Amino acid sequence: MKISFSSSAEHRKFLFLSGLIGLAASLVVGTGEFLVHYAGDAMHGGAPYAFFQAIAPGRLVVGQALIILGLPFYAVGYAHLFLALRPGSRKLAVAVFLLGVASFSIGGVWVGSRAFLGSVVQILADQSAPATLARLLERYDLLLENLVQILRLLVVANSALFAVAVLRFRTLYPRWMAAFNPAVLLAIVFLLFFQWPAVGDFLAPTAMNVAHFAMFTASLLALRRSCDSGGAEGS
Repeated sequence: MKISFSSSAEHRKFLFLSGLIGLAASLVVGTGEFLVHYAGDAMHGGAPYAFFQAIAPGRLVVGQALIILGLPFYAVGYAHLFLALRPGSRKLAVAVFLLGVASFSIGGVWVGSRAFLGSVVQILADQSAPATLARLLERYDLLLENLVQILRLLVVANSALFAVAVLRFRTLYPRWMAAFNPAVLLAIVFLLFFQWPAVGDFLAPTAMNVAHFAMFTASLLALRRSCDSGGAEGS
């Protein structure tokens, strides 16, 4: 079956513009997180958070600035997904949007803490204060690192809802777009990290952003094709 893409030029314009903004957000935040997290061979093994000692302090500052600059625009990217899913199921579209915003609100608190954590690790390591560092890292794990577990649950739930919406309802997407959900893309990134480190080492430090960069890219390509052909495949 076919579903009309949209008769409104304004709607199409915002649909593609919001997708491009989401794509830009993933690139800006991803660059920032890469600067904060990438440490080459130091990422493999060693004590928890010790890899921060291999990262220049200036990188932490620039990375933090890029992360804060780009994070709010992820909400616009999820508005893009909402518009693409809404013709099929408004309830699922709203759920994907809200879970996406919740994910990046929680994830933003976590990733926004990483540059400061790196600075703490570097300063206390230089001062040879292992007991103080251990106490601070224990408190960090309790207050902030545990947010990652919540984020992972939200991403899995959101990915499942996205896939169901694409596969079962007449959205603007072709069915193959269901595979381009964050959970599947994250799994690919971490598979590369463990099995092909020459590539995975550059992707894993900013895995969530890599996954969303791929998702928004696939979404824009799928919708462009649907627009050119006058419709998208439905269920």
